[in-house]
Amino acid sequence: MTTTAKTPAAVAFVGSGPGDPGLLTVRAASLLRRADVVVLDRVAREDFVAKFVREDTEIVDAGHGEAGQALTTASRAKLVVKTAKAAAKLGKDALVVRLMDGDPATFNGLAEEASALHKAAVPFEIVPGVSAASAVPTYAGIPLTHNGSRAVHLLSPGDSKVDYAKSAAADTTVVLFGTVDTLRTSFARLLEAGRDAETAVAVTVDGTTIHQKTHTFTLDTVDAGLKLLADDAQLVAVVGSPVDYRETLSWWENKPLFGWNVLVPRTKDQAGSMTERLGDFGASSDVVPTISVEPPRTPQQMERAIKGLVTGRYEWIGFTSQNAVRAVREKFEEFGLDARAFAGLKIAAVGGVTAEALREWGLQPDLVPSGEQSAKGLLEEWPEFDELLDPINRVFLPRADIATDTLVAGLQEIGWEVDDVTAYRTVRAAPPAPEVREAIKTGKFDAVCFTSSSTVRNLVGIAGKPHATTIVACIGPATAKTAEEHGLRVDVMSPEPSAEALVDALADFGRSLALSAAEAGEAVRRPSERRTTSRRKAKA
Repeated sequence: MTTTAKTPAAVAFVGSGPGDPGLLTVRAASLLRRADVVVLDRVAREDFVAKFVREDTEIVDAGHGEAGQALTTASRAKLVVKTAKAAAKLGKDALVVRLMDGDPATFNGLAEEASALHKAAVPFEIVPGVSAASAVPTYAGIPLTHNGSRAVHLLSPGDSKVDYAKSAAADTTVVLFGTVDTLRTSFARLLEAGRDAETAVAVTVDGTTIHQKTHTFTLDTVDAGLKLLADDAQLVAVVGSPVDYRETLSWWENKPLFGWNVLVPRTKDQAGSMTERLGDFGASSDVVPTISVEPPRTPQQMERAIKGLVTGRYEWIGFTSQNAVRAVREKFEEFGLDARAFAGLKIAAVGGVTAEALREWGLQPDLVPSGEQSAKGLLEEWPEFDELLDPINRVFLPRADIATDTLVAGLQEIGWEVDDVTAYRTVRAAPPAPEVREAIKTGKFDAVCFTSSSTVRNLVGIAGKPHATTIVACIGPATAKTAEEHGLRVDVMSPEPSAEALVDALADFGRSLALSAAEAGEAVRRPSERRTTSRRKAKA
């Protein structure tokens, strides 16, 4: 009996970009979502790919061997071939993504690894990525060419065979990748080759990330500057006249919240728009859930309401949160229903976020407040019951167990009968990890964004009060009042009750801090860099 060997899985060499996840290409993201196995490079770690890959995707480390030693290029090539052959058992469409730092073709050993796959008859493709050689200088505000510099040389500092004399001309921009030690050697060799000692140099650490920091000096003073950097830091250096543009073109490090670490006390499902917008302003964010959403203790009331919805008991259904939309949708799926059951029913949403959750379900709300996005705003635009126009006088309100009576009372005043149904319960979440609690209390967070009074109460309850130097941003007057009642000074209040407006207001505050520092001739410092031992006091 003969057997047929299994065909190895296909391999895709994919560039991860220089660090900012937003620089991953569309093709790269698509392949990561399909990947059965991802072979990681030394910089592109698991936390980078977590948002793109499936939960069952296997992660293989190509940076270090079993004993912890760094793998050579040849060893990594063997590992990729071995992984592709092992993945054959997953089926004929199995895919291995070899994720490489920056662009696969630039200082990554692509030639050796792809050649090894070719020799082993393993099919592969190559997806270019954004190279750190261009992206990091760009994020530092340094163009690689201009009228006085028309040539760009990419050099590997670890290569002793590089002829630095070819890069000594004043109109040549030199880009180097390396560590403190390798860059120090390269700078010395450039000087020996005849490069002008007054040539401008920029060295960037953690390029294109929110931790990016760029140091500038001249070629003859770099030794003192490099002493400020960690020995094992991965650096990108630019040598040449384009460095002079940094003061004018630096855009990334001048974002209003650049480098800030912001605490977002929301569930991960609710925090998406806030964390994305914070990232747009240069901030990182830690999401700490303060509530847990659970089904009602007695589901019968909700089940009767859903059946009434199907049989035509209601004229309106009013959604006051994303959680309410999710709770009704889950009941629909449980009963085998879909959005068609809403035919003939008018739908109200308290605001844009809730309306978007409905649209994702295929439902277009009939009423969304144009002004204040709250129960009060919804009531102001909700039509009165009219016996001649409205065949049914009943409204279904699926809400939280702790919801206030404002909306119910207001609807009843304008003639509607209301079925106020507990669709879900909100309970206080478990305390965050000890290191997060410590960071909150000691001021390691630059700001905290409160989106409701309950987030204030629950965060203080499970983690303690934010430190005095932490900027407190609140979504509206009610939330601000609760924060003050808990001994916090409110620094920022959103002009309108939306998460996006809250982040925008925090960014405006960050701009004002930077402007004040500039006027005082001081360096811009994040709030966490001004920590004191005093506790924040409420406004008098």
